[in-house]
Amino acid sequence: MPSNEVGSFIPTTNIWDPTEIYATEVTSPAFKELMVRLYQNLNTMAISVNLKDTGYYDISEFVTGQNYFPKPGTSSLTTGSSTANFRQTYRKVINFGTLPNNGTTNVAHGITVDANTIFTRIYGTATDPTGLSYLPLPYASSTAANNIELSVDNTNVTIITGSNRAAYTITYIVLEYLKF
Repeated sequence: MPSNEVGSFIPTTNIWDPTEIYATEVTSPAFKELMVRLYQNLNTMAISVNLKDTGYYDISEFVTGQNYFPKPGTSSLTTGSSTANFRQTYRKVINFGTLPNNGTTNVAHGITVDANTIFTRIYGTATDPTGLSYLPLPYASSTAANNIELSVDNTNVTIITGSNRAAYTITYIVLEYLKF
């Protein structure tokens, strides 16, 4: 694999001969070595699976599997820890409902937010199921009145529209954030 491909990957070249298990004496050093290699491979698989970004979008808080760099000032170099303290990313989907008609709508997100909460992604989509029209959120247009603003504070998700967007009755907002 090229050195610029960073990530967690499970090797696909390990070849195991099942007869090796049956042909090796259980008390022999060769069997113990076989068991160590099997455990190491299982551990590698578990680590790789646990580090993958999980494509699960729920209205409850969910750990995504994304890991952010350690909080500045707390890396292994400053804490004396032998491992870096990467931060887990959490995801929550807000079923926002209908977009406002030239105004502002707030929907409570239910996340406990404090000075240690950092949002990493705030995005969504709105659907007009009758007109079969779809908008990414936030939405930018060359016509100022067509812009749709999306923001989050410690209590609410807020959407502001400059025109009537009430036909968009299905709106999902995805919030991803760190807690430390």
